[in-house]
Amino acid sequence: MTFQPDQLGRSKAALATSLRELRKRVGLSQVRLAQRCNMSQTKLSNIETGRGGPSLVDVELILRALNASSAEVAEVMSLARLAHTEWQGKRASRRRGLEKRQAELAGLESEARVLRYFLPAMVTGLLSTPEYVKASLSGSPGDKSMTIARKLERQAVLYDTTKTFIFLLTEQAVRWPVLHRPGMALQVDHLVSLSRLPNVCIGLLPLGSPISRGPMKTFTVYDQRLATVETFTGRIVFQDPRDTAEHVRLFETYRSHALVGEDARRLLMEWATAFRS
Repeated sequence: MTFQPDQLGRSKAALATSLRELRKRVGLSQVRLAQRCNMSQTKLSNIETGRGGPSLVDVELILRALNASSAEVAEVMSLARLAHTEWQGKRASRRRGLEKRQAELAGLESEARVLRYFLPAMVTGLLSTPEYVKASLSGSPGDKSMTIARKLERQAVLYDTTKTFIFLLTEQAVRWPVLHRPGMALQVDHLVSLSRLPNVCIGLLPLGSPISRGPMKTFTVYDQRLATVETFTGRIVFQDPRDTAEHVRLFETYRSHALVGEDARRLLMEWATAFRS
């Protein structure tokens, strides 16, 4: 499936219109269709007017009740998948204030119990030293002091032992020179320290390990319900269970190749020593 970012905003309205027109074409009332789908007429009305977003299961039930053709099913389910996908542009985030994005991330982190982070390019804010956080934001416009403070505040969630954090970092992510060499050595030391937390797993994918699937993008999966993928100009938020499941599957593929525990700590300490030499 391909799409343009502006499609994502239109897809919810298009989905509502398509479902409403399909029902009218078949000649069913909202009441009758709602009965066939075992849902309330109010819920169906909200779906058809766009006031309420249907789940993918809701859409499948409606299409089945309408005896939709295979072509109609393919078209409407494509709209439904887009409706469960959101584009968050970085320019819009900057206009709202980058610190507000930190509040959104904190909300996601507070709700999730198992958090998976795939990091092919840089160390994420949750694992960063204050100096690394500051350097990673150097290209962002305006006053960044509030954003830096919020990023560092978010790190407290790592000590919530009701949650499980799994971070997979490529060698490039750990060793990419965001800072001067002494600062990078401290950053790698920090990863070693955090890896000893009982609910934090830091896995490493060193260069030279044969992995057939290339590391394309940074992504995060919150439980099994939501996945975010980072790009240079923004992020895509997937809520379609199929998309989320695919990201979990890909994450576990990478995880099966990763060094963890003492093996990972030994390698991190080697890299820290290299930065100091």
